[in-house]
Amino acid sequence: MNILHTSDWHIGRSLYGKKRYAEFDAFLTWLLTTIQDHSIRVLLVAGDIFDSSTPSNRAQSLYYSFLYRVAASSCRHVVIIAGNHDSPSFLNAPKELLKALDIHVIGNITDDPEDEVLVLYDDQDVPELLVCAVPYLRDRDIRVAEAGESIEDKEQKLLDGLHRQYAAVAAAALQKRRQLGADIPIVGMGHLFTSGGKTVDGDGVRELYIGSLAHVTARIFPPCFTYVALGHLHVPQMVGGLETIRYSGSPLPMGFGEAQHQKSVCRVACNGSAVSVQLIDVPVLQKLEQIRGDWSTIQSRIMQLVAADSRAWLEVIYEGDEVIGDLRERLQRAVAGTEMGILRIKNTRVFEQVLRQTAAQETLDDLNAEEVFVRCLEMHGVAEEQRPELLRTYRETLLSLAEDDVQAE
Repeated sequence: MNILHTSDWHIGRSLYGKKRYAEFDAFLTWLLTTIQDHSIRVLLVAGDIFDSSTPSNRAQSLYYSFLYRVAASSCRHVVIIAGNHDSPSFLNAPKELLKALDIHVIGNITDDPEDEVLVLYDDQDVPELLVCAVPYLRDRDIRVAEAGESIEDKEQKLLDGLHRQYAAVAAAALQKRRQLGADIPIVGMGHLFTSGGKTVDGDGVRELYIGSLAHVTARIFPPCFTYVALGHLHVPQMVGGLETIRYSGSPLPMGFGEAQHQKSVCRVACNGSAVSVQLIDVPVLQKLEQIRGDWSTIQSRIMQLVAADSRAWLEVIYEGDEVIGDLRERLQRAVAGTEMGILRIKNTRVFEQVLRQTAAQETLDDLNAEEVFVRCLEMHGVAEEQRPELLRTYRETLLSLAEDDVQAE
């Protein structure tokens, strides 16, 4: 039996204001073709279907259109769990309707672990696979806060809660397998951040359980799991060096830091207890490129891209010694008349000038966001009487951004 494991689609995500619906559409079309070409019978989607808990109409249209098409394909079952970006109630709303199409959605945990155990049947109505579909576990799902508890107490409760949930679901699956009288594989699913997980700058991945990251290891997953399909980390990788516990990674680069990474999905072939995993490369659907250096280096690379009729989206990081006041205008002229777009420009000279006003041993990492802002006010000679109001507005902006991030999760 062939299983396909993917995750972290983040449908609806934009990149520095640039909409990416065409990429999401192209990926889902490619995924459908891949399912047909590789005779995939079960599709596992391990969370973060959408980038927001309130996806746009366009994002929803892409999602439901794909499910309609995959239900008519060779794929017998689709299993979808919620990630930290997803709204459990939104994903769960049509679950009974989708179940009629053999599309199984688990948006949140319930009081009965058996609700997360799915029995999947073949064309002859014979059970062929058990899936322990554990969605993203929020803090409130796995621990009870108590007055006066220490950080260490909180961390231990989180870890105990994660272990307890996976152990309970695995026990329910083993019981179900005994009732069925069929020695069929058990596959686990999850959306979490495990110890040693690799991330890259700009991918938007964050620690989910503050303080306990270093302790969530592969041992959390019961040994009865033949394979574990994970989501949350965008870089394809094994957990603890184990071939059968994997993050599929995101199918699209979520930021320029991922531009050079090969994206993939996991084809899992199950033959009884034997498992083999093959990575299937996702084609580059929109070229991203990060260009960094002095003006001569940047200009030379853009000229090469122009000559190649590139349609890349660019992030330009200026690192030259010369102070260039019209950097944005120069860049816009360089790409004028092409299909390329400059999505982000970063001028490191500004930060260097700020740092020149600091002690010699001080680096940007030594300053917090507010300290950098204050140094910028000083560097630009902003009057003292104007600074309190600007600083207050800046703090409000940071707070608003932090609240938006929490709501998005």
